[in-house]
Amino acid sequence: MRVLAVCFAIAVATFGPSGPAGADGPRLRADDFSYLGAFRLPDTGERPQTFDYAGNGMTFYPHGDAAGAGDGFPGSLILTGHERIPGDVPDGDQLAEVSIPAPVKSKNLDQLAQANLLRGFTDTLARPFAAMMELPTVGLAYLDRTATGPRIHVAFGQHFEPEPAQPTHGWFDPDLSPGSMRGAWFIEDASFYSVSGYLFEIPQDWADQHVGGYPLATGRFRDGGWSGMGPAVFAYRPWSDATGAAPAPGAHLKAIPLLLYRDTRETEAIEGALAGYQQPDEWEGAAWLTTRAGKSAVLFAGTKAVGAKFWYGFVNPSGPGKPCVWQEVVGQYPVCRLADGRDCPPSDLKECSGHDFARGWWSSAFQAEFMLYDPADLAKVAAGQLKPEQPQPYAHLPIDTSLRLSVDLSVADWIGSGVQRRQRVGPVAYDREHQLLYVLELFGDGAKPLVHVWAVR
Repeated sequence: MRVLAVCFAIAVATFGPSGPAGADGPRLRADDFSYLGAFRLPDTGERPQTFDYAGNGMTFYPHGDAAGAGDGFPGSLILTGHERIPGDVPDGDQLAEVSIPAPVKSKNLDQLAQANLLRGFTDTLARPFAAMMELPTVGLAYLDRTATGPRIHVAFGQHFEPEPAQPTHGWFDPDLSPGSMRGAWFIEDASFYSVSGYLFEIPQDWADQHVGGYPLATGRFRDGGWSGMGPAVFAYRPWSDATGAAPAPGAHLKAIPLLLYRDTRETEAIEGALAGYQQPDEWEGAAWLTTRAGKSAVLFAGTKAVGAKFWYGFVNPSGPGKPCVWQEVVGQYPVCRLADGRDCPPSDLKECSGHDFARGWWSSAFQAEFMLYDPADLAKVAAGQLKPEQPQPYAHLPIDTSLRLSVDLSVADWIGSGVQRRQRVGPVAYDREHQLLYVLELFGDGAKPLVHVWAVR
């Protein structure tokens, strides 16, 4: 287990060459983020009505917990519980609402406040997404517009695209009632792997100026580059502008690409990619941040592979710097690469002995971080001035030292440990009015996620 200092993680950041201000106004910088601490999710019942093995989707609900403590953290969080497991927990990813207690800066769980369960669990997502069970991905975004009233929008996917193709998007009422569910819909002309993950609000003034008023951003990053070699973002609007009516089930919604890197199924070369891309990268959370000071950024939260080598296979029990590739796929595609994209030497293309069962993409090192994009670059994509694969982040903000990064022995075999710990952070939610960013640390509290809070100025 790693021993971490309690210092603020965003003290170290890297900034791109384009300077501190974008064309649409000043950009957020590292010193605009202040870590406030963390709080625990409730202890609940048996699966699936538990937050154990939860953390697929989360959104901020500004009208939740109206009778709360008045501690400066209003509203509530709506999030998914224990994830679906085929044949074992088929009714997982149920929805629940929790209060937001004041966060505390401590790595000691006993010193952290615990949220209250306000509502749930409800199996709201069962009907429209029943066919998707394998390693689900869920995006949630609260949005209140005159045309529709308050709705929680959802994106739902899984690790492999199902056959036949399944729709991925819908909405439901903030009371979480299954009867309010509408959808599901396809995102037109977009890959299943590029849209069925995170979901977040686009500021309406930016949307009106650049994407025809489309107020929602949907996207996904899938390891192995099947979604593109970096995070993807599409703007969309799931209703008629005139009436606000929900589209018919199975409808194909128009969408505008704002960020879309090249796909590893198109090319084996690492090109048209996120700078520093590695196939084990994980980008599970996203939010469009704005502040009263006029600053902004599109934020992705994830677990970045930063090792000298990355490969498809297993953790090598001899040490993190040594690949352990799955021998069965050697020769089918590049299964091991150096950080600069070159192929590993032939001596690395071996399956080691004594490895565990956790097959997947691994790097010799990972770190949790925020990655920031300039909204002005996405505006250029919408205007046709840049290709969707061209924008690059202007900052990487490491956050490991704010996390607990404890590993429960029951999950260590498949999420790794030490420098090779994967799945460090999951979805995020942003309270735009109070400029508070909520981030889930996966397995931060045993099998449950832990909620961390940053103030953004």
